[in-house]
Amino acid sequence: MNILYINHYAGNPYYGMEFRPYYLAKEWLKNGHKTAILASSFSHVRSKQPNVKNTIKEEKIDGIQYIWYPTNKYKENGILRLINIFSFLLQIILSNKKIINKIKPDIIIASSTYPLDIWVAKYLAKKHKAKLIFEIHDLWPLSPIELGGMSPKHPFMVLCQYAENSAYNYSDAVISILPKVHQHVIEHGLDINKLHIIPNGIVCSDWENGNYDKIPNDISSKIQLLKSKGYTIVGYSGSHGVPNALEFLIEAANLLREKPFHFILVGSGLEKNNLIEYSRSLNLENITFFDPITKKQIPDLLALFDISYMGAHKTPIYRFGISFNKLMDYMMAENVILSSIEAGNDPITEAACGLTVEAESSKAIAEGLIKLSEYTLEERQQMGKNGRNYVLNHHTYSMLANKFLQVMKKL
Repeated sequence: MNILYINHYAGNPYYGMEFRPYYLAKEWLKNGHKTAILASSFSHVRSKQPNVKNTIKEEKIDGIQYIWYPTNKYKENGILRLINIFSFLLQIILSNKKIINKIKPDIIIASSTYPLDIWVAKYLAKKHKAKLIFEIHDLWPLSPIELGGMSPKHPFMVLCQYAENSAYNYSDAVISILPKVHQHVIEHGLDINKLHIIPNGIVCSDWENGNYDKIPNDISSKIQLLKSKGYTIVGYSGSHGVPNALEFLIEAANLLREKPFHFILVGSGLEKNNLIEYSRSLNLENITFFDPITKKQIPDLLALFDISYMGAHKTPIYRFGISFNKLMDYMMAENVILSSIEAGNDPITEAACGLTVEAESSKAIAEGLIKLSEYTLEERQQMGKNGRNYVLNHHTYSMLANKFLQVMKKL
């Protein structure tokens, strides 16, 4: 099959997030199926942007055909991001004869987080007599409404809602990363028989010795020094943004300032400077911030954590479940995990690899960390093994790509 994957923010290990299209396409290629990924030249989630000027650029990456559409830069949500979105979608339509015709797609996947790409995908599917799949990442417009505080009456939100409803009506199949969307999609017109749950995953080879890089010496030496003094290392790696609710972790560090815990936060984000200032205002000496590292350094970093943390604000949007890449990484690293997230699913408890506590509660986080630190070494090692086995049994990209492929073959 020839698969056309429309994902505005698609990346790969060389450019950064998001990785899902790349890993799925690599697995499909092993099975003899070619994938062309259509993506914007600029994405706020990538660490590096492709070298594209003012023309559409085709690039072959590990056997996968990437087609980059030149779009403008933006920093935050606003008019520049809207221009970026609509420019990307319009260029795909205009490039149909020159580029898409050469691909001759059998399957078209609309997967750009926002649902507006469904109309472009529908147009191309009709032109090329291809089957159409809509892939749900975040639920738009619900996510920007519930997480970002946007009004459901905002014209862009109204447009997104119309697009979401159209996606459920037009698509031959719907793939959801989120595990608990069933009632929502039914209410918006989807025949539930078209729905398939295929979460995020990991690539086993990324975690094999020799396939990952060492972390910077300043991080490793700091952690090793703390460990030699008997500290329990509580680690966080990832975005430092509002949704990550890291202020509650800092407050937990304040509550534990007399206990042998040290908090290591690695990453970047819009809230990082505010979080650093907050920790300074509390005169905390048990927390250290480091710059972000590369994806290939993540296994080396996580191997040094005693407990890994993930959190989020209380928000109704998580009733549809979570499937965070960060969680898969923690599990593969055999980390004991403390989760401060209230969601429709609880993979930590399901996998028996840590503890889930109340969201937005520094007291609950502090108490949870103490409880986990009091387990014996053998008990914590077993939790780590439980998490890794859970991922290997449910979340490898070879397994997920095959499940996705079976959906395509039945259309």
